[in-house]
Amino acid sequence: MAKVLVFQHVPAEPLGTLDPMLRNRGHRIRYVNFHRDPDAKPDVGRYDALIVLGGPQMPDQGGLYPHLNVEMQCIEQALGRDMPVLGICLGAQLLAYTLGGGVRAMDRWEIGWYELEPTHQSAADPLFCALPEPHPVFQWHGYTFDLPKDAIHLARSETCENQAFRYGHHAYGLQFHLELDERLINRWLNYPEYRADLEERGRGEDAEEIRAQTHRLIGQSVALSNEIFGGFLAPLGDPRSRQVLPSR
Repeated sequence: MAKVLVFQHVPAEPLGTLDPMLRNRGHRIRYVNFHRDPDAKPDVGRYDALIVLGGPQMPDQGGLYPHLNVEMQCIEQALGRDMPVLGICLGAQLLAYTLGGGVRAMDRWEIGWYELEPTHQSAADPLFCALPEPHPVFQWHGYTFDLPKDAIHLARSETCENQAFRYGHHAYGLQFHLELDERLINRWLNYPEYRADLEERGRGEDAEEIRAQTHRLIGQSVALSNEIFGGFLAPLGDPRSRQVLPSR
């Protein structure tokens, strides 16, 4: 039984579709909620994989949010142990920043549904071979990252070049939100602070338009999440046998 460490930054951004995938495989989940416990000092060495979720902070705000520095130390330790690491949105930015990639504000935010495009390297990747052609994914971010040295560029969008990358064999950064299901997206659209972002920084769509798009597109997104996240979880062992790889 693999043990998975999860860094959460705000209650609104949980594991989503990853939660039942992990549980159905018999893996144990340990949340570290930095919103509730900003002084937490997790021990990465006790776990088999690390997942870093999204949030409103930025990777270069370690002075305002010291836990970001702790998280990047944990990411560095996980990479040193060759553990599977998955960063989503802020998590992808933290992974890139830890690896020396720059982070910066975008000229235009991405909020809502955008076409995710494969790169010429996607087909050879064990996860992103599931993305042979452009595919709609849900976005909500105003920062982007530069591709770290030696990272493999796996996906882009028209308005954000670096949407996904792999570093080494098991570390992935995803700028987009494949973990969201329809319920979570609708919940985001009900939060006043998220609606304020949409009104101020969106591309002219209102919440109801995005709800309608979500209802139409979510099935495709969840199908892609099952393939990509399933590939990420594969090194943790066969869910039928509950076997896991030896400790690294």
